[in-house]
Amino acid sequence: MTRDRIVVEADQLFYEQGFEHASFAQIAKALGISRGNFYYHFKTKDEILDAVISHRLVRTRSMLDGWELEGETPIDRVRSFINILIVNGAKIRRYGCPVGTLCAELTKLNHPARDHAKELFTLFRVWLRRQFEQLGLGDEADELAMHLLGFSQGVATLSSTFNDDKFVQNEVNRINEWLTSVTTRAEVQPEIL
Repeated sequence: MTRDRIVVEADQLFYEQGFEHASFAQIAKALGISRGNFYYHFKTKDEILDAVISHRLVRTRSMLDGWELEGETPIDRVRSFINILIVNGAKIRRYGCPVGTLCAELTKLNHPARDHAKELFTLFRVWLRRQFEQLGLGDEADELAMHLLGFSQGVATLSSTFNDDKFVQNEVNRINEWLTSVTTRAEVQPEIL
């Protein structure tokens, strides 16, 4: 139980302060545990980082599974992804996208865990690609998935930079309009036998 609590607290601190700036002492203090108890579970900060990324992967898979169950159509499911910019808007404005900020920081540090962290974006990419494939856009599904990831990351970055709710809402509306235009285009394409 303590190990899980450490991972959850470290995840929060890494998100709010960045991996490099969060310390063992801050995590232990936030949990009210001794450093000895802390070191019993994790010997290095990199061990904690690995556990945090694994924790985020589990949570992301769970979120995507939830969207699969809740969304009646691939369009509904993709809209769940788009609307996360609104749902998590306050956190994104304050700290940025949890996936984007972690990946960017680990890349800047040339940290060996950057490839593990990239798996978070890969989960979204594969999931979005599958939604576009189900919409009949197989040939361009991966390109559309990457475009949508890039679009959402740009909005998240500017959201945390400018702290402008109206901008975020306008961009979410534009992304949803883009999705409608892409799916409408797919509906009018003739079937190739």
